[in-house]
Amino acid sequence: MIRRVTAPGLFPPPTYSHATVVEAGTKLAFLAGSVPLDEEGEVVGPGDPVRQAERVIGNLREQLAAVGSDLAHVVSTDVYVVSGEPSVLSAVWEVVEASGLSAGPHSSTLIGVACLGYTGQLVEITATAVVPE
Repeated sequence: MIRRVTAPGLFPPPTYSHATVVEAGTKLAFLAGSVPLDEEGEVVGPGDPVRQAERVIGNLREQLAAVGSDLAHVVSTDVYVVSGEPSVLSAVWEVVEASGLSAGPHSSTLIGVACLGYTGQLVEITATAVVPE
């Protein structure tokens, strides 16, 4: 159902694949960005990108469960981090790896940005996932 591909002519990525192929006829879920908000709409972990990344992964799990999927079925993500520092991006990526999200490995892009939608928000993850039958 899901085939993850690392192109043999390219440098092998450490924890993600270059492409993910999903057979036609498979149900896909395109998820809105998962953000670090709690149940009351407050930003969790102000100033702490690692804590925010943990909350974002938790919220992503909830989004996936709502459509009948899970982290293991994620085929693609974009991980946005408010920072221009590679060490901060790496710290957030460590949270992504620890979550099991990249166990596939899935296709992903890690992006440093100037700002995100909520005041104090430092991390957001968008995802596409297969919804298993």
